[in-house]
Amino acid sequence: MKAFANGAQRAEPLIESYSRWRSSRLGRITDALEQQLLFELVSPVAGKTLLDVGCGDGALASELARRGAIVTGLDADPAMIAAARQRARTATTQMQLIEGQAENLPFNEGTFDYVVAVTVLCFFHDAEQAIAEMARVLKPGGRLVIGELGYWSMWALYRGLRGWLGNPIWRAAMFRTATELRDLVQAAGLKQYVGPAIILRASSRRG
Repeated sequence: MKAFANGAQRAEPLIESYSRWRSSRLGRITDALEQQLLFELVSPVAGKTLLDVGCGDGALASELARRGAIVTGLDADPAMIAAARQRARTATTQMQLIEGQAENLPFNEGTFDYVVAVTVLCFFHDAEQAIAEMARVLKPGGRLVIGELGYWSMWALYRGLRGWLGNPIWRAAMFRTATELRDLVQAAGLKQYVGPAIILRASSRRG
């Protein structure tokens, strides 16, 4: 998750929000469906290098590591990185966790087999630069998977309304249409592969 001003102060309610969502019936169902779709797009992951951009508290990164991926999680918020490290210790999963910005990834070109970015692009002010960076660190033939709330989604509408009412997390969000996401991916020189759901977009880097 991209850091906000006073990020450490705002991370605590965000971590608590994650926990409440995942403990709810709807949250469990939604997370299970989201992960199922994502794993179809990045399977097999065992032995593959994978970068989770905006890893948050590390729930997805930890599960990918459990499945055998060589995972690096990146987040701009130090409190989120701390929460991800705690999750890794609890789950006894091995992953590298780094504080950093998606618009300036601290990795060499062609480092990762997979890059995933789930519900984070909406928080980037310079999404084009962030996707260009994700494309840069992909190996030739690698795959980028972006999971976003579509502009016309009822979920996006609900979160946009919460932002309008003063929620500090969703007030900063900017949701995009499928066409806008497609244009961003193509501008980064990636070939588009349409996955089994609109919320997930996968692209393979041109070799």
